[in-house]
Amino acid sequence: MPAVNDGVGLEKGGPEEFASSLGRNLLHYYNMAHYALPSLKAAKGAIVNIASKVAFTGQGGTSGYAASKGAILALTREWAAELLPSGVRVNTIVPAEVMTPLYRQWLDTFQNPDEKLAAIVAKIPLGKRMTTAEEIAAMTVFLISAKSGHTTGQHVFVDGGYVHLDRALT
Repeated sequence: MPAVNDGVGLEKGGPEEFASSLGRNLLHYYNMAHYALPSLKAAKGAIVNIASKVAFTGQGGTSGYAASKGAILALTREWAAELLPSGVRVNTIVPAEVMTPLYRQWLDTFQNPDEKLAAIVAKIPLGKRMTTAEEIAAMTVFLISAKSGHTTGQHVFVDGGYVHLDRALT
């Protein structure tokens, strides 16, 4: 189930919509980990969560989504600590702007989608381009592989420098 930046903020929405946004964007992470836990422990497996830059930067008008993604970061550290004795590793990938069908659908809501996309990629320091879904997938494969066997509790940014590099670079 993909996360949805559903626009539930302080002004748009209310307590019921906020709770619904948390349900859409957070609870399935807990449910999946909870029900998979016996198998994860038996295999000394790995959990890779997906957060969002919004958990670090804010965006305005997206309280439900931001809270969900921030909670995923907290759960990553909590689960990494809780699962240390069983050897299960837990990490999170933090993307910024990733070209997905849902992102394309959002772009197409603008009068000039190409202009909107150009304005977005102009702010991405590395290559002035969107992150690809394949780059997120490659990081996921790395984090579940033995090659990252001593990595747990980490928030790994795959964003072309979007979150942490100085805005003067863009």
